[in-house]
Amino acid sequence: MSFAPLLAAEPAVLLHAVAAMSAFALGLVQFAAPKGTLPHRTIGWVWVALMAAVAASSFWIHTIRLVGPWSPIHLLSLYTLAVLPLAVWAAHRHRVAAHRRAMITLFSGALVIAGLFTLLPGRIMHKVVFGP
Repeated sequence: MSFAPLLAAEPAVLLHAVAAMSAFALGLVQFAAPKGTLPHRTIGWVWVALMAAVAASSFWIHTIRLVGPWSPIHLLSLYTLAVLPLAVWAAHRHRVAAHRRAMITLFSGALVIAGLFTLLPGRIMHKVVFGP
């Protein structure tokens, strides 16, 4: 494992990857930790900011181009930017089930599933994990 390919990537890719890896780690903490506590809310706000950074930074990454400079992954970024405030609002309104469902969906889809696609051959994270 070598971070050299990631460190050599353009700044948007580096920001995207670091924010995604950080959000993944904090997401695991959130799943394991007690809910509704001050630490949960604090870490949750950091997680939301990281996810917004992951989604926003994707608009400067155009490795896969299917419609102009865009790819289907950019639809996931739009979805993420739409659902994040709704999930926060659900928590604020004490709609715990809706909050939980939104956050689990974002974690699973935007981090786990999308993250697995970054491990395909030819992608930067494949080179980081498996070598050139």
